[in-house]
Amino acid sequence: GRYFTTSNLLGLLPSTTMDDLLARSEPVKMCAPMVRYSKLPFRMLVRQYDCDVAFTPMIIADSFVHSAKARDNEFTTCEVDRPLVVQFAAKTAEELSTAAQLVSPYCDAVDLNCGCPQRWAIKECYGCYMLNQPELVADMVRQTKCNANLPVTIKIRVSEDMRKTVDLVQRAERAGVEWITVHGRTVKQRAEPVDYDAIKTVVDSVSIPVFANGDITQLSHVDDVCSRTGARGVMAARGILSNPAMFAGYSQTPLDCIQTWVDIALSTGLSFSTFHHHLMYMLEKTHSKADKQVFNTLGSVSAVLNFLELNYGIK
Repeated sequence: GRYFTTSNLLGLLPSTTMDDLLARSEPVKMCAPMVRYSKLPFRMLVRQYDCDVAFTPMIIADSFVHSAKARDNEFTTCEVDRPLVVQFAAKTAEELSTAAQLVSPYCDAVDLNCGCPQRWAIKECYGCYMLNQPELVADMVRQTKCNANLPVTIKIRVSEDMRKTVDLVQRAERAGVEWITVHGRTVKQRAEPVDYDAIKTVVDSVSIPVFANGDITQLSHVDDVCSRTGARGVMAARGILSNPAMFAGYSQTPLDCIQTWVDIALSTGLSFSTFHHHLMYMLEKTHSKADKQVFNTLGSVSAVLNFLELNYGIK
């Protein structure tokens, strides 16, 4: 991949390690793997607003191993992009282990995606398909940890029968998984309420750290969810996408965060589409309906910059 190596890029401070974070008493705050969105520029942004750990988007391990083009497109990092977890979709221990070895110098852990509910992923034996393959998951964790000499984690959804979930996480723990992130919904659920009791069941079933995922949209949710479930921390997805400063206590994206995003995007040569889409999410609560219609149809970086300067004084 391509690496930005300016260690003080945009004033970012050197990060603490995952061990440092787990040694603290306060909850660990994570940015979720999000397809197209949790790439380096966005990770650099959220790290400035009290996000402790960030994940890459899900990467298909097989393509990553066999294609230099895929490696360049899918994985970019820099010296201060830590702690960093690289998430892979894989269906064999060899795939995951080989991919993990390629990224091991540049990250703090690799994560096996066992929670993607999309049909194409399950059809390809990725994501939620793994929820029914506890022995395979355990073998993938064991071999990858051994061969890549790197912590291995898993991100799961819960099963309708929680006995299956408990069996999966306990097997993974015995195989040496470092921690587990639990999205408190089943494979069929999307907007239904998060099942915090199910997350607590996982916490009570293992002795390793467990992180809660699902509907974390403001800072107050962090302590609430950790108190309710016993989780060691939380992972935010849609909440942090619409408000990258949420972990710093902001109820909506502050203007300085938008300014920082503009600076990062311009300095890293981010594509217009990605730059624009992130801003659509960030400004969703700020825009009037009319402003939203205008902003969402803008077609160039210069048009977006003109709009931001005119409406918010951002240059």
